[in-house]
Order: sequence, then structure tokens, then C-alpha cells
Amino acid sequence: MFERISARPPVRSLLRALPARGPQRAMVLSSFVNRVGNGLFNTASVLYFTRVVHLPAGRLGLGLTVAGLIGLVAGVPAGALADRRGPRAVVLLTLAAQTTSMLAFLFVRNTVEFTAVATLDLLALSANNAARGALIVRVGGERPAAFRARLRTFTNLGVVLGTFGAATAVELDTRAAYTALILLNAASYVGCGLLLLRVPAYPAVPAPTRTGRWVALRDRPFALVAALDGAMGLQYQVAALLLPIWLAQHTAAPRWTVAAVSALNSACCVLFQIPIGSRVNSPGEGGQAMRRAGLLFLVSCPLMALTADLPPWAAVALVLPAMVAHSLGEVCQSSASFALGFGLAPDHAQGQYQGLLGLGFDTGQAVAPALLTSVCLGLGQRGWLLLGAFFALLGLLAPPLAGWAERTRPQQAPVPA
Repeated sequence: MFERISARPPVRSLLRALPARGPQRAMVLSSFVNRVGNGLFNTASVLYFTRVVHLPAGRLGLGLTVAGLIGLVAGVPAGALADRRGPRAVVLLTLAAQTTSMLAFLFVRNTVEFTAVATLDLLALSANNAARGALIVRVGGERPAAFRARLRTFTNLGVVLGTFGAATAVELDTRAAYTALILLNAASYVGCGLLLLRVPAYPAVPAPTRTGRWVALRDRPFALVAALDGAMGLQYQVAALLLPIWLAQHTAAPRWTVAAVSALNSACCVLFQIPIGSRVNSPGEGGQAMRRAGLLFLVSCPLMALTADLPPWAAVALVLPAMVAHSLGEVCQSSASFALGFGLAPDHAQGQYQGLLGLGFDTGQAVAPALLTSVCLGLGQRGWLLLGAFFALLGLLAPPLAGWAERTRPQQAPVPA
């Protein structure tokens, strides 16, 4: 299934993966800088607001939930604006808003202020993701999904490096250290925007005559694809939230195992995203990749469940291959999402469609914590088995759904250079 994957040394492989000078390299470097800043801030943000600002954890979570639900509404309108005005301008506007919201966090003193600033931040993030998706299509040329896979490799690497940097601030645990993280993240948005100035200001693609304004919202096959992708996206929270809690509370594995599996997940995604993602370009290939992802999760979830019955050394020995299988499934699922999202969207409405795809994904991430913890932690090992079967079923539905969606696409003229 993953034959002929390159085994070059990681550093050399990453250097080879960096595009030649031009718009693609500028976009990769821009995203990398941004994600380093995100890794710095996101890793320690909860500690800053609870230990420095002294917000209660419950109210902090409530504020994030409210902000996240409001932020969902920005994707499709921002994508439509990117389609009409050109994607680069909208991306730069959202980066300015994110810079402002990040600096505003320094002045937050209570829950109401936190919720207001977090809402602005997540509205800007949702809008950025939609417009950025439209920009990736233009920069990626004839193979935007393959370029998006390459881009994800460097963004994952940026988050990992930022996380390591945040460890210093967490160890110091002072207001000055956490403030430095916020300022560095704000600076990363500025650096991201400056690098994007080297990407052309692509003009809008003219829409066909008699095309409605909200074409993405009327596209039923694509809406179902977005819903399926959002449901499959629950797998991200399996690695980030569910498995760490399971290992800490329901297994005899040492506590350091949580950090080990997180590092293994990041390493697998960095190493395998390009080799696997470069082969998933069309919607049909995306449907097949989604099916492979479901089957891999069907393997990984029962293995994770079995760790509860084992002594410490055996639990560690089992959870590591389980995480490898899960990580390969994550790479297949993300590659499928890129191919389906870019391949099914008409050229003149890429922003709208990326916004709708993001709406499905973000909705899944919003319900994931409550759903996963209630099912898997509530039902124990049976919950893991149900979760694996759920992912496998979604994967089996993906190829026929992708085929139906592809058959309903109208013929398109080539995108102007």
C-alpha cells in the first residue's frame, strides 16, 4: 500500500522537499514561520491564562467553546470574498486581524474579555483557512493537493519546533516568559504576511454566467463530502486528547509514554506526508485514500484498547505500532481531504468550498472532546472497538461518495495564469 516510500535521511529529504525559488517556496516559508509561532503559543496558552491571568479553567473552557462556535460562521463568507477579490488580499487581512487579537490577549483580565478576544481570533482563523485554501490552489498549479501535502510537512515541522521552544517558557513559568511567547506568535503573523508579499496577487477567476452567489452551500454532494471529512477528522483528537488520557488513567504505561507517542505521531506525519500525499491528487484517489485511512484506524483503535490489559513494558511495546498505524491513517486522511476539497471545487469558488470543508472539519473538532471521552472512556475497550468500526465505515463510504460528487461536476475552463 505504501510501496517505494523514500528512505533518505530526514534532513536531506526535507531540503529536497523545499520547492525552488518562487511562489511555492514563499508560501511554504510563510506557513512554516506562522506555525512555529502557533507552536510556541498554543502549547502554553492554557498555562498563561490560568497561572498568570488567573482565569478559572472551567470558564476558560466555556469561553473557548463560545468563541469556537461563533468562529464557525466566518469560513464560507471569507472564502466567497477571496473568490471575488483575490485570495492573497483576504489572507493578509486575516493575518492582520490575528496579529491584533494575539496582542490583545496581553490585556485580558477577565472571562468576558477573554471570550471577546478569542472570538475575534477564531473568526480570523476560520477566515484565514478558507482564503488560504483558495491561495494554495493558485500557487499549487496543476497539482494543488500534492503541493498541499508538501506544505503540511513543513507546517507540522514548524509546530514541533515551536512546541520545543515553548517548553522553555513552561519551565520558567513566569509572566515574562509567557508574554514573550505571545509576542513571538504575533511576530510570526507579521513574518507570514511579509513572506506572502512574494506570492503573486492572483486575480479572481470569472464565474460562469447565471451562477448563484452561494454555490457551495447548494452543492449537496460536496456538503456530504465535507460532513464525512469532518467526522473522519475526529481522529486528530484521538491522538491529541483521547490516547493521552487513556494511557495516563487506564493503563500501566509510564507517564513518559504520552510524550513518546506524541513525538512519534509528529515524526510520522513529517516523514510520510509527501511520499503518500503526492500520490493522491484526484477526487477518486482521495476516496481511495480515505478508505485506507479508515482501515488503518480499524487496526490502531483495537491495539490502543488492548494496552489496558498489559504490564508497563508490553503496553509501551503495543502502543508504539498502534500510533504508527494511526499516524499513517492520519496522513492518508489529510491527503484525501486535500484531493477532495481542491478537486471537487469549481475554480471560481475555491474559497467558498474550502470554507465549507473547513466548517465540516471545525464542527467535528468542536464535538470531538465530549463525544470521544464519553464513548471511549465511558465504555472502555468496547468504546475503542466501536470507534475503529466507525472510522472503517466512513472510509468504506468515501469512494462511492467521491465518485458521485465527481460525476456531478460541470465542465470547467482552465484557470488563467
